[in-house]
Amino acid sequence: MNGIFDPIVFHSVEYIMIALAFVVFIALRFITPGYGMFYTPKWGPSVGNRLGWLVMEVPVFIAMAALWLLSPRRSELAPAVMATIFMIHYFQRSFIFPLLIKGKSRMPLCIVMLGAIFNLVNAYLIGGWLFYVAPEGEYTPAWLADPRFVGGVVLFFAGMAVNLHSDHIIRHLRKPGDRRHYIPRGGMFRYVTSANYLGELMEWIGFAVLTWSLPGVIFALWTFANLGPRARSLHQRYIDEFGDEFRALNRKYIIPFIW
Repeated sequence: MNGIFDPIVFHSVEYIMIALAFVVFIALRFITPGYGMFYTPKWGPSVGNRLGWLVMEVPVFIAMAALWLLSPRRSELAPAVMATIFMIHYFQRSFIFPLLIKGKSRMPLCIVMLGAIFNLVNAYLIGGWLFYVAPEGEYTPAWLADPRFVGGVVLFFAGMAVNLHSDHIIRHLRKPGDRRHYIPRGGMFRYVTSANYLGELMEWIGFAVLTWSLPGVIFALWTFANLGPRARSLHQRYIDEFGDEFRALNRKYIIPFIW
């Protein structure tokens, strides 16, 4: 496995992912992926949302577990704790979130496959850094008391709480059989249109801080590149549908008081 974590190969993937994040951010200002509120059959073959999320998220959980268990560093405490934090998020997204989805919405298969590929690349970068590429002694047990780790953990789990609470609000907007759209209210929806996306962005900024690593920064950058434009599109969709009722809420897209 060491070949795929050769420094030249690994750092090349990092730089490619940084460049692609900017491309994706710009592209998504003009193209809105057709899932969720924007679902359209024009995006080709589709699968049910539950299956789509399962197929998209499970690979990263399995890949991270494999990279951890196959590594000669698998018993080192600090990388194991950081990998566990990473996998807590993906356990929820892989095995719990799909079961909570209501209704019979669908997701384009191409979106599912692109998401799965991105997640595998992300597992390669995060898992590869923690267990193969980081310099020996980078993450000693003392790292777990470092202010960067502690602050990052606090931000990560605060973001997870925001994400889970916002998802709960969204799931309970409609009663069974009701297909109308409603404005989410409460929680961080007081400040932003996409509070669930805000929570996820907080998580991965927190993870970048607690690992203090370029792969962590890349994932946070990609999170914003993907979710920022979508939050902007959702904001416009609410304006188109609810007009002055929504404008009066004076919400930002995804970052409170800023954007």
